[in-house]
Amino acid sequence: MVQKVGIIKTDDLVFEYIRRDEEGNVEGITTAVDHVSLDIAPGQFIAILGHNGSGKSTLAKHINAILNPTEGTVWVDGMDTTDESNIWEIRQRAGMVFQNPDNQIIGQVVEEDVGFGPENMGIPTREIWERVEESLRAVGMYEFRKASPNKLSGGQKQRVSIAGVLAMHPKCIVLDEPTAMLDPNGRKEVIRAVRGLNDVEGVTVILITHYMEEIIHADKVFVMDKGKVAMEGTPREIFSQVERLKELRLDVPQVTLLAYELQKRGMDLPNGILTVEELVEALEKQTKNGRN
Repeated sequence: MVQKVGIIKTDDLVFEYIRRDEEGNVEGITTAVDHVSLDIAPGQFIAILGHNGSGKSTLAKHINAILNPTEGTVWVDGMDTTDESNIWEIRQRAGMVFQNPDNQIIGQVVEEDVGFGPENMGIPTREIWERVEESLRAVGMYEFRKASPNKLSGGQKQRVSIAGVLAMHPKCIVLDEPTAMLDPNGRKEVIRAVRGLNDVEGVTVILITHYMEEIIHADKVFVMDKGKVAMEGTPREIFSQVERLKELRLDVPQVTLLAYELQKRGMDLPNGILTVEELVEALEKQTKNGRN
């Protein structure tokens, strides 16, 4: 069944992990995703946030049809993920990038690795090389095209993984904690590359993360807790609710926390400050108003 909806839509999605003993008897059931409904429009940058065990990665695996719903439905570009005849098409439309780039890199040379997906799709050789070049340029890794992936840093490897997915020309990229194993510089590189894909190439991005500062540029944020969507809104709306985020065991970015503490001490600052620049601007305005 094909349904005309957003690029990604989940309707009342439930997923249960069933634990069994050695005889195969059910020992317990954990509801990892609990009646989640999302509707994501083409070209959006969506962040899905939550601490470990909140269900965010389980949700991500449904978008690529790695997992099938226990209840409810997931559509990718109008295709039902439970229909096996759609699987190949779904995985081309929604590419997946995981935490550990070493699990996704298989080529001995960067450009061969990026060309692997299109080659599997039966793309003509000349077009494969065009796609490899445009994908590596899009993530800022073109000058490393002849390098061995083993010689690259974590951030560079992850950008090569993203280029490998991008070369398959997906409509949507799902990144499941892509910076979890990287140092701060590697994390910045990857997020910059992801933002570029969204801004310049118009690729729909779904970023799964627990790093608050990575969601600042998202169009919309879903915060998950115990398998449910606990909060949703723009980054500013989410960051305006510092106490609620603390309840959900999420770290608020330092600058947001500082602005919040200054507000509590009586300073007239806007809610949900996201960057140092915004805070400096708000403080300068305060000082100016104080002089007048």
